[in-house]
Amino acid sequence: MSDQVQKKRAIILFNLGGPDSPEAVKPFLFNLFNDPAIISLPNPFRYLLAKLISSRRAPVAQEIYAHLGGKSPLLELTQDQANALQTSLNDSDNGFENRCFIAMRYWKPFANETAKQVKAWGADEMILLPLYPQFSTTTSGSSVKDWKEVCRDIDLSIPMKTACCYPTNPGFIDATADMVKEGYQRALDQNKGAPRLLFSAHGVPKAVITRRNDPYQSQIEKSAQAVVDKMAIPGLDWLVCYQSRVGPMEWIGPSTEEEIKRAGKDAVPLVIVPIAFVTEHSETLVELDIEYREIADHLKIPVYERVRTVCSHSKFIAGLANVIEETQSALDQNGVDTDSGQTRGWWCPDDHVCATAKQPG
Repeated sequence: MSDQVQKKRAIILFNLGGPDSPEAVKPFLFNLFNDPAIISLPNPFRYLLAKLISSRRAPVAQEIYAHLGGKSPLLELTQDQANALQTSLNDSDNGFENRCFIAMRYWKPFANETAKQVKAWGADEMILLPLYPQFSTTTSGSSVKDWKEVCRDIDLSIPMKTACCYPTNPGFIDATADMVKEGYQRALDQNKGAPRLLFSAHGVPKAVITRRNDPYQSQIEKSAQAVVDKMAIPGLDWLVCYQSRVGPMEWIGPSTEEEIKRAGKDAVPLVIVPIAFVTEHSETLVELDIEYREIADHLKIPVYERVRTVCSHSKFIAGLANVIEETQSALDQNGVDTDSGQTRGWWCPDDHVCATAKQPG
């Protein structure tokens, strides 16, 4: 057996994380708002503000998670994805022994715990895979930066490459289109008229897009357009909107809630598609399924159909495997990630969407 077959490749799956008990809600929120990628104030101001926000929001957030049994399902669903991806990679002849690890940003397992496991396993190379198809400094960027800092702290120094974004990856688009077609047909079957599709993504403050040159909004639009193109339904009524706004800052829009209200005025059926989330969590299971449904019911919207996230859909997992291999090719050809690439902004230019990041010139 060749040396290449013997090499161990660690695949690090990044996700947001979620509280695993009612008691974890407040510290989870603190970790979220204490992230400089979320609130860019210097310390001690960011720390104090994070303390204040997490204390005020904890009771409301605990009520939200009470609908989910007191905890987020995100870790279990991400573990299912990790297991499926690991099986897919090891079933193919890629020359590696692959093992998938999970690193959550704001709750357990944290990056430092996962990095120690990767080091103990004796990985020869690492591929970093954010479970965010569209890049943002607030999500993928924050997770990768945190991971690199942890690796320096524990002296985990092996070849490493990041899949920065994959907004139009065929597996992701095909899986999403399959599920949207099913939801669209369910709405049609109720004979209330042609539905309107709302591709709903988590919003960000407008300043994130304008001041950081963040490609998130552009890539959300690319993903939605690719799904619509794949569905190929003539005259389809659709648009992109954004949910989960918090705080007084101006956020990108239109908001999902505003678009639900507009659909009420237009008396059209709705099909809601979470386009930035690949696993179910509070923003889908509570915000979309309960809170926004109540608004739709109050407005007497004739149909409110919510499409599930792709989770471990076989086409999505195949798409992730493809992203890994494209990223591996970039690692082999172009070398490892550099800190300067990450801190200067690391994403695909608007005119070229690819699975792997290219450092700016």
